[in-house]
Amino acid sequence: MAGAIDTPNGHACNLPEDGPASTLTSSLFAILAVIVPLGLAAAVSPVMLAEQTVLLSGPNGRIVASRFAYGVSFVALVYVGALVLWGRAIALPAKPKLSSTMDLLLGTLLVGLSVILWIRRPDPSIPAEAPRRSVSPGGAIGFGAFSMATNFTTLALLVPGAKVIASSHVGLVGRFVLLAVLVVLASTPAWLPVALTRGTSEATTRGLNALGRLITVHGRTVVVVVVAALGVYLLGHGVLKLAHL
Repeated sequence: MAGAIDTPNGHACNLPEDGPASTLTSSLFAILAVIVPLGLAAAVSPVMLAEQTVLLSGPNGRIVASRFAYGVSFVALVYVGALVLWGRAIALPAKPKLSSTMDLLLGTLLVGLSVILWIRRPDPSIPAEAPRRSVSPGGAIGFGAFSMATNFTTLALLVPGAKVIASSHVGLVGRFVLLAVLVVLASTPAWLPVALTRGTSEATTRGLNALGRLITVHGRTVVVVVVAALGVYLLGHGVLKLAHL
């Protein structure tokens, strides 16, 4: 079937009907170029990383941390999935003005969020809060779900990513792949520490410490830059689409 993908100038680039697989692959990579930076920025969560580090060091650490990652990933999947379904509804050709208005609204919110994040930079000398009591494997799932559901910066960054997926025309399988990539990237602070435990204890400690230092030193700056750039992009995209209505 014929398809199309939005381009930065507000026009749709049509895919040829029953065209070669390379065309669809190129479209997927073009969307991934937007999805991946958003997912990586959403993954910058010192608090979640600190929570996983503490859970891993407690009783049944790997089991509890794995359940925590399940809770985080489940909430991210449900949240992004719901946004994509809703975004598909407002991205229909019958509602182009609503879709453009959403671009303008999201762009404004993201620019405002970048300013707030820059102004309210946390003191790096204050350690991120983490759970102090042991958590059962069953309770860790709920704890992970709560941690993601209250991680408002991550949730905000997932919104434009979900909208890009919703407005794409790469087929059901293609959208599922894009959704999975976004969810996995956003959940990185939850599953990466668990994955690192497959190595030696010393290697795990070094890896977690290095990741924690990287996020603490540069994480906030990366998030601010990505959020501001995406906000400006969405504002421009919305204005161009409205101008062509």
